[in-house]
Amino acid sequence: MTQTIAYLGPPGTYGEAAALAWSDWWATHHGENSQRCPYPSIFQTLKALASGETDLAIAPVENSIQGSVTMTMDALWQMDRLQIQKALVLPISHAFISHAQSFSQIREVYSHPQALAQCQEWLERNVPNAQLIPTNSTTESLQHIDEAGTMAAIASRRAADLYQLPVLAHPINDRPDNCTRFWVLSRQPSPGGTHTSLAFDLPSNSPGALLKALQILADRNINMSRIESRPTKRSLGEYLFFIDFEADSHSTSAQTALEELKNCTETLKIFGSYSVLEV
Repeated sequence: MTQTIAYLGPPGTYGEAAALAWSDWWATHHGENSQRCPYPSIFQTLKALASGETDLAIAPVENSIQGSVTMTMDALWQMDRLQIQKALVLPISHAFISHAQSFSQIREVYSHPQALAQCQEWLERNVPNAQLIPTNSTTESLQHIDEAGTMAAIASRRAADLYQLPVLAHPINDRPDNCTRFWVLSRQPSPGGTHTSLAFDLPSNSPGALLKALQILADRNINMSRIESRPTKRSLGEYLFFIDFEADSHSTSAQTALEELKNCTETLKIFGSYSVLEV
C-alpha cells in the first residue's frame, strides 16, 4: 500500500525534506512506500488532506529562530478533522544560491519569509543593499535567479543540486543549530505519545480567564512546553491560545484536565497526542 503525502512544494523545499524523512521512517517501520505530492502553499497542503486528496500532510509548525508558523496554526484551527500523528524535528541549513561572482553584484534576494528572517544577520553583513523579496517557498525563489548574477535565492543545498544552480555560500543561517518542527497530520485519530497539542478560545476577556485555564494543567503537574496566541479574526483584542503539553491526552491526569478545560473555554480543539522524531 502506498500512502500519499501533501507538502509545501515544489521539490527541494524543507517540507519535501521532512516528507522524505517521514517516508524513510515509515518504510523502515511498516514496509510501505509513500508518494509525495507538492502544493503551492501551506494552506493548500492542509486543505488537500482535509478534502481527502491525500492520506497525510506535513506542515511546519515552529522554527527555533523565528518561532511559530502562524499559517499552519490558523489552518489547523479552521480544519476540524486533522489530527497530529508525529512531530519531526528537522535541521535547517540554508544556502545562498546565485550566478554572481561576488556579493557586491547582488541586487535582489528571494526566499520564503521564514528563510529570509533566519538569515537576516548574514544578509545585513554580506548584501546590505539588496532588496529582500518573499516567495511562497524556498524552492520557488530559484526561478528568479538570473544568469547576469544580480539576483540570489536562499534555499537548501539539495534544491540547488536539483535545479543545477551554483551555491555562493553555505551555510548562511544566523544560528548553526537552526531547526524546524513539522507535524505529520492525517484524518485518523492520533496514536498517542509524549506530547499533546490543543487550542482554545475564552468565553470572555476578563481578568484571570487565561490563568484559570492554565492553572488546570499546573494543578495536575502537567508541563506546558509551548503557548502561543493568535487573533480570532472576529474582533480586535480577541485571541485563540495554542498550547503543547508533555503528557498523553489518554492519561488519567490529562483526561481530567481536558474535561475541566472544556468548562472554562468557549471552544476547545484537541489536535492529538504524538511522539517526537528527530531526523
